[in-house]
Amino acid sequence: MYHASSAIETRTTGEISPLLPHHSAEEAFVLQDSDDTRASFGDEELREKLERNLLRKLDAKLSILILIYVLNYIDRNNVAAARLRGFEEDLHLNGSQFATVLSILYIGYIILQIPSNMALNYIGRPSLYLPGCMAIWGIMSCLTGAATTYFGVLCTRFFLGFVEAAFFPGALFLISKWYKRNELSQRTAYLSSGSLIASATGSLIASGILGIMDNNLGVATWRWLFFIEGGLTVFVALCAAFILPDFPETSSGWLSPAERTLAIQRMQEENHSSTTSSDHNQLKTQLDGLRSAVSDPKVWWLAATLASLTFSLSWNAYFPSIMATIGYSPTVTLLLCAPPWFVATAIAITVSRHSDHAGERCWHITFSMVIGIAGFTLARSTMNATIRYISLFFIAQSYTGHICFLAWASGTVSQTPAKRAVALALMNSVSSVGNVFGSYIWPTRWGPEYNHSFLICTFANALSIAMCWAFRKHLANLNKAAAKKEALDNRVEGYRYIL
Repeated sequence: MYHASSAIETRTTGEISPLLPHHSAEEAFVLQDSDDTRASFGDEELREKLERNLLRKLDAKLSILILIYVLNYIDRNNVAAARLRGFEEDLHLNGSQFATVLSILYIGYIILQIPSNMALNYIGRPSLYLPGCMAIWGIMSCLTGAATTYFGVLCTRFFLGFVEAAFFPGALFLISKWYKRNELSQRTAYLSSGSLIASATGSLIASGILGIMDNNLGVATWRWLFFIEGGLTVFVALCAAFILPDFPETSSGWLSPAERTLAIQRMQEENHSSTTSSDHNQLKTQLDGLRSAVSDPKVWWLAATLASLTFSLSWNAYFPSIMATIGYSPTVTLLLCAPPWFVATAIAITVSRHSDHAGERCWHITFSMVIGIAGFTLARSTMNATIRYISLFFIAQSYTGHICFLAWASGTVSQTPAKRAVALALMNSVSSVGNVFGSYIWPTRWGPEYNHSFLICTFANALSIAMCWAFRKHLANLNKAAAKKEALDNRVEGYRYIL
């Protein structure tokens, strides 16, 4: 059983920490409280060097999360590519049944996210928990390829979402346990870029599999897609168990004692500025964290905003179908899907990095969403192949706003692990409702123009922008109130929300 420790001792007297008894001068830096003004430049220089080494190792370790998210997204969305090669016909789907096959995954996704993150925080071993869930969802993806009826594919998709639910909120929680707030947006962008890379490479991989495995061994082409991609997921899961780190308090082997101590202290310095010691005592159990998250209005507002944002991104599951309206063969259509996603990935990483450096979120989110609205408007205006293809580049980069918002939400909720674990899962669970309803706003009868679908996404985008600005104003008021209270009490500046 794991409970986050808050007992790491810091020294402000210039003594070498007893936690670092046998290390070099670089490692034996003075551990100090964040508000200690007696640190020498030399000590700060040693800490900065050690911190750079820590972040370099950590970035290398956690980079496996990007590959896992790529496979997570491919296994979730490969039905869109399978649809182009007989998926609906072989399973005798009609009407809105394909949309139900898409949406049923998110029902399972919603159910498990909160219990999963609570379990992850309690167990404290993401290196085993996340790869274990990954191996199971890889098996479920393979079983989707073996489905022969509508009911069968509904069952496999439901349980696929049920197990996949552990990954994304768990990954967000894991990186929030290692990185400070001003480092989160860039790392969240790297993680979330996995979904963009998956959308790009997934179509290329699907194109290759569907082209090569054309009814091989008498097995339908689309079934090979699930077998091969699901098998690859299981293989990577086994590798990830030896690569993923645990939490700072439970990690060992790959960090020096000095680096591990610094990793814990970094988070304590963040926590010290945003929570009191009584907060830690009150939130040390999982149920206390659940109650605190559920009773926090900020969490619910962020969840509702994320749901609207996710709803506006519902076109992602139908991207190959939308691309097919340009008029090319299935193989060419899948190849054309890749460039918009590669461009979107580059934009997302660039904008998120700037967001971290500027210490600002709302304007960056708005910038991306407004360009997305322009893309929806452009797509509605004409069926010209060139213009519609250009509009899909504008639409695809909308994920930049989504990524910046995730970093904003992760940095805004309490830094207490028990509450943060539940809050992140709660926000993702509620946002999945957007995926459920979004699955039904792209019926084939609205194609090939899909004007109604693009219009609905435009309204959802605009609503998301409005909710972001309302939240920004609320946080600004909280910052002003905190500044006023500090001035009255003659205290130094404390925690401030990023706007």
